[in-house]
Amino acid sequence: DYKNKWMRALAEAENARTIAKRDVTSAREYAIQSFAKSMLEISDNLNYALSAAKENPSLEKVVEGVDLTKNQLLKTFSNHGLSEFGQIGDKFDPQLHEALFEYADPEKEPTTIGQVLKSGFKLHSRVIRAAQVGVIKADESTPPPPNE
Repeated sequence: DYKNKWMRALAEAENARTIAKRDVTSAREYAIQSFAKSMLEISDNLNYALSAAKENPSLEKVVEGVDLTKNQLLKTFSNHGLSEFGQIGDKFDPQLHEALFEYADPEKEPTTIGQVLKSGFKLHSRVIRAAQVGVIKADESTPPPPNE
């Protein structure tokens, strides 16, 4: 009976160590999550600046500088486990994308991303912001694809 109690206590201690180790690892990986979320606004603003400046050919040097800054920011994000996702042509995934609207486009495949309003970001494997996108809707005249 004492041997059984001792084995249970040993197993319980091992489980506690495993849980504590997992919690410490998780805390270390995701400690910067709130800081990372606040930095996403800077990335968004750089994208808006690039979009606006590209419309004016006389701002070529400004575009170049903002583009370099954005690339450096994305490199720094990557170094800390933050990755951008949500590109035009990607398959729509409700776990990763927030569909803001649907529109018809016969040139593109249905249920793919046609427009990206804000890129999504993951911190390691955790989505910290879903990509805000416009999705190509299926043409009503064609039957829906079979479920996979």
